Amino acid sequence: MNGPRVLSYFVAFAKGYLRNPLGLFFSLIFPVILILIFGAVFANSGSSAVPLYVENLDHNSPGSVAFLQALDHTGAVQVNVVIPPAGTNLSSYLASNGESAGLLIPAGFQAALTNKTHVTLQLFTNPSAASQAGIVIGAVQGVESAVNLQEAGGSTIVTSTYFNVGSQIYTYIDYLIPGLIGFSILTSPMFSMVNISSTWKRDKLFRQLSLTPLTRAEWLTAALIWYVLLALVSAFVMIGVGRFVFGAHVSVVLWMFPFLLAGPVLFVSLGLVAGSASKTPESAAVVGNVILFPMMFLSGTFFPVSGFSPPLQNVAHVLPLYYVIDGLNAGILFGNGAGALRDFIVTAVIALVFFIAAIRLFSWRED
Repeated sequence: MNGPRVLSYFVAFAKGYLRNPLGLFFSLIFPVILILIFGAVFANSGSSAVPLYVENLDHNSPGSVAFLQALDHTGAVQVNVVIPPAGTNLSSYLASNGESAGLLIPAGFQAALTNKTHVTLQLFTNPSAASQAGIVIGAVQGVESAVNLQEAGGSTIVTSTYFNVGSQIYTYIDYLIPGLIGFSILTSPMFSMVNISSTWKRDKLFRQLSLTPLTRAEWLTAALIWYVLLALVSAFVMIGVGRFVFGAHVSVVLWMFPFLLAGPVLFVSLGLVAGSASKTPESAAVVGNVILFPMMFLSGTFFPVSGFSPPLQNVAHVLPLYYVIDGLNAGILFGNGAGALRDFIVTAVIALVFFIAAIRLFSWRED
């Protein structure tokens, strides 16, 4: 064992490693990003009140108001009384606004307390937000038990029936599929275009293409067509697997297709911008990952955004993928055409901005 040789190779190895931005990213920066993301997502769990949207059909009777005040005082939920628009029930209202928990107090609640007769509340939760659902159910059941003890000496007067937000038949897999479609729309174009735009520039492939009749617009159009086709295939595969393997209740709807078109355009353009603006493939990969991973976890792919803390929700609302996934949820799960159209307009505008930026930055030849 020759100590000087070991030391020399150690120095050489360390220099090589430190000169590789991609290796440093996955060793040091990526774990920090994950800590920050998951810390921010789950720091709100169990420490802040879960928003509970309430429709009170008993016209703010003393008994219903006292029940809601008791719920609010538990500290586990934050009661927000709402009046859904005409023709919209509470479940549809929650779905269209991306909320995860709601409570319907029926007419006659006060009369039931006075006459010691049974009354049933309707509690809506989102299966994909299991921790929030558990908190809300526990708080409501606790207040129900207190009311039953006070009003009827422990006899059952107030109980709840449980429904899923948007549909009674939806399960966790139904809420997961739109997020995974959005995930596929993001990852493949971003990873590929960041890699292609940086490595092809390094290897002078773009310079060689510039000597052919192929134009930049034609090359980019071909890439866009490919990723739109890939997004379509991925969406059909995920819906098919969800339906036939896990018994999901989602299906192909018309409102999917605008996002399967605009989404790939957006993320191909974003990947091209990241790769074109970077000096080396390694730095391009770092930039691409710094953009991709926060968007992947904070846009509602795996966790509903409504469960985030308010500051983190504000962060989610500036991420392009949020509008793709929110629009897919609105179209596939809730049949909310107005919400899907709103999200599509935002997605299309962001896609246009990045497309123009990509065209301006992208060049066949290096300066």
